[in-house]
Amino acid sequence: MPSHPDYVHGYHDKESARLDDQSACLEGLLHWDTAFPKGSRILEAGCGIGSQTRIIARKNPDCSFLSVDLSTGSLQKAKDTIRSLNIPNVQFQIGDILNLQFADETFDHVFVCFTLEHLPSPLNALQSLRRVLKKGGTLMVIEGDHGSAYFHPDSPRAAAVIGSLVKLQSSAGGNALIGRELHPLLTQAGFQNCRVSPRMVYADSSNPGLVDCFTRKTFIAMIAGVRERVIAEGLMEGMEFDQGIDELERTARPGGVFCYTFFKAVAVKPET
Repeated sequence: MPSHPDYVHGYHDKESARLDDQSACLEGLLHWDTAFPKGSRILEAGCGIGSQTRIIARKNPDCSFLSVDLSTGSLQKAKDTIRSLNIPNVQFQIGDILNLQFADETFDHVFVCFTLEHLPSPLNALQSLRRVLKKGGTLMVIEGDHGSAYFHPDSPRAAAVIGSLVKLQSSAGGNALIGRELHPLLTQAGFQNCRVSPRMVYADSSNPGLVDCFTRKTFIAMIAGVRERVIAEGLMEGMEFDQGIDELERTARPGGVFCYTFFKAVAVKPET
């Protein structure tokens, strides 16, 4: 999660809980192959409250991580989390992705998760990260794409509330559809050998744990959490938004199905 002034989901305890729920239920899907060579120094850019930090650091105990974020509040939560789990291989630092205070080619690898979607200049961010990455090093990026959400029972109102978040994020300078753009963005930023792996979540009543953790506590909670901002910006009326949430919640009940796709990209900084 980034700490950007226009982070549409806000900085509060409910959002922190949602991010932790998200990381817990998606760990296997997103991180089964998040592995770095032993001894690597890795920059995690936009660590937020450390929901992903705790996963990638424990999966790579022989690597050292420097996790940066703009928000002192988020960084403190991340520090508290890592300390409580006795994870020894992470350090934290205030840092702006667009203005990193590191020398060229400082890090062996860079990791970015759920951050580019909130930035007004993701290409500039990727170029900034490329500068501090060593030649031959990899950049790993994970982003969602709200246009990939589809479900049963189908509902125009449910689709509309999802669309309201896409519009809200766009008005704040972000892009909630960025997952599909990772390959061209990384290529344009000067990376090579870009490989993108779609990771689809499929949740139906045969897996009630995933329905609760992802459909309810991650996705629907994310949409419901922007209600006041959507209404304030005139994107939907309150009653219309609430009806959309009610119909979206039908996908988490018996007989319902919800699907969503994340995109994980890995690309290499050229040797020359």
